[in-house]
Amino acid sequence: MRVRIKLVKSSIGRKPKHRATVSALGLKKLNQVVEKELNPMIQGMITSISYLLEVEEIK
Repeated sequence: MRVRIKLVKSSIGRKPKHRATVSALGLKKLNQVVEKELNPMIQGMITSISYLLEVEEIK
């Protein structure tokens, strides 16, 4: 299963660990979208910074 991840809130002023997670997902700019294969590692990253992201499943 693939998911589309969009950064909808800035990571400026967030905890360093959360900022690192945003960049590990490949997100650099606000409103940037990446598509990733959903696995436990990616799911954990999404869960930890869910307040910054918009996630949708790709069929």
